[in-house]
Amino acid sequence: MAKRLGSNLFVSHLSSYTTKQALKGLFSRFGVVTEARLVLDPKTQRPKGFGFVSFESEVEAQKALKVMNGRIVNGRLIFVEVAKKEDPGEGPSS
Repeated sequence: MAKRLGSNLFVSHLSSYTTKQALKGLFSRFGVVTEARLVLDPKTQRPKGFGFVSFESEVEAQKALKVMNGRIVNGRLIFVEVAKKEDPGEGPSS
């Protein structure tokens, strides 16, 4: 079963102290979080300040997006948007 486009969220401007567990906990009140992933700096292994949260349903993701976008979390104003699907076959055509 393929994931629906709207059930994956991109979260930016997170505190570098945010953990994967904290990210999941922050969003789990909106529904079933199937994955919470932080992007790490390859050298320091510390979070780069953004990550992804996937929900079981698009409805849950939309609810989380509405409530969490523009919220202050750990002293940081975070932004939440629908994650864009990566398709390596689709590049700019010129």
